[in-house]
Amino acid sequence: MLKGIGASQGFGIGKAVVIRDTNLDYSSVKFTDSDHQKKRLHSAVADFSDETKSLVAELKKNAGNKEAEILEGHLVMLEDPFMLAQMEEAIDNGSVAEAAVDSICTMFINMFSGVDDELTRQRASDVKDIRDSLLRILLGVKSVDISSVPKGSVLIAKDFTPSMTSQINRENVSAIITEVGGVTSHSAILARAMGIPAVLSVVNAVEKISDGDMIIADGFKGKVFTDPTEEELEEYRTKQAAYLKEKESLNEYFSKETVTKSGVKKHVYGNIGKAEDAQNVLQNGGEGIGLFRTEFLFMDRASLPTEQEQYEAYSTVAKITDGKEVIIRTLDIGGDKAIDYLKIEKEDNPFLGHRAIRYCLDNPKIFKIQLRAILRAAVFGNIKVMLPLVTTLDEVRRAKALIEECKDELKNEGLKFADIPVGVMIETPSAAIISDLLAKEVDFFSIGTNDLTGYTMAVDRGNAAVSKLYDPIQPAVLRLIETTIKNAKKAGIPVGMCGEAAADTRLIPLLCKWGLDEFSVTPSSILHTRKSICECE
Repeated sequence: MLKGIGASQGFGIGKAVVIRDTNLDYSSVKFTDSDHQKKRLHSAVADFSDETKSLVAELKKNAGNKEAEILEGHLVMLEDPFMLAQMEEAIDNGSVAEAAVDSICTMFINMFSGVDDELTRQRASDVKDIRDSLLRILLGVKSVDISSVPKGSVLIAKDFTPSMTSQINRENVSAIITEVGGVTSHSAILARAMGIPAVLSVVNAVEKISDGDMIIADGFKGKVFTDPTEEELEEYRTKQAAYLKEKESLNEYFSKETVTKSGVKKHVYGNIGKAEDAQNVLQNGGEGIGLFRTEFLFMDRASLPTEQEQYEAYSTVAKITDGKEVIIRTLDIGGDKAIDYLKIEKEDNPFLGHRAIRYCLDNPKIFKIQLRAILRAAVFGNIKVMLPLVTTLDEVRRAKALIEECKDELKNEGLKFADIPVGVMIETPSAAIISDLLAKEVDFFSIGTNDLTGYTMAVDRGNAAVSKLYDPIQPAVLRLIETTIKNAKKAGIPVGMCGEAAADTRLIPLLCKWGLDEFSVTPSSILHTRKSICECE
């Protein structure tokens, strides 16, 4: 048995199709002249653009608009004049087009790979995908075709780039297994969107598994069985049938109230990164937005979003949700995320550095633009604001003072706005420990279990060597969660959860028992979470 990270739920049974890296050696390519090499480069970029647009259209059909944005991001990256200018400069210095693409893309890959934030590290995978695609086009190498694999195939590769994943015919693919990646990698996101079980970070999977091997992939526990026995096959076929039957039964929970067996009302909300994602939450039965990650408005662009741009995004969500609660998290950015125009200094340990509320309080001009936009958008709905990575009372008080300043400014300018409840994310051990004091300062709590687990257990969830420690069911993490919920209840303020653990069926009965009010999960997990809550006493 091989072990990895369960990144997309389900059980996959089938025969292995091993996808090996394509030979992209360009050492035999000779330099002619710079004009010819630039012409080759621009021709390859044009072909890449056409190819990617076709893949985007295919991915929209197979996975949805939101997931297709991953591939659309490739087009945005390659349209960056800086990246192309660097490649042309390399050609002017005597490089063939292949070497120019390789060197510049590798520079970006190394830059993105060297940060602690997993989301930013995914950009390294994106750039690698761009690099390999351009090299393939320049060398005339045929792309790997995974769209025509036979029914019941289990795909194994070192990594599945977005362009590879977009070709998958989900009717024929039983599971995906990779050597790299975590629960937030693009492979995992796309696998979940297509409903394909996935086990990632399986060390040396490509070497250990051969074409045609019978495979069982357990997307829940991250297990991979090679050459399983008849007993193991029968056991997992039974599990697979039960899981698929349960998925079908979830449809009855779409319009059901979220109420425990003892009659206690709960709420299941959805997490979003962009305004248009709000519709997806409602289509999946969500009762509101428990986490709007606003940093995505600041990424993949050349300059700071204006107050008007942010206002339009926040008010759009308020209008789409039509009075349902919308919790907007203020900018969670810092040394662990590469946004060139913010000129954030690189840090040795950015995960513990100048990020989130710390960065915002030290850059009040940027922070106030966002706060003003949120206050103005609150006119259109039930908007709340949430402060990330809080560790002290002083941070909360300073943020609240800035909100009052923004109110005064808007009033003096004659612009409409509405008061907004202010809450904090409990995602650091320090915040959980002083949650009794924080509860006196704010209107609500939301427990961010992803960071809380990482900080408490001192573990990087993307590191396969220690990933077994990254589990919210660890006693230390559970104690902090229970403490936070109890302190919120004593103070009479609502408390929710917006990390992965909010959909964890092992944890939901405990959360209900302790008194958690709101569970905010990925849209695809809403109905399953509601069902689990309704089955609690």
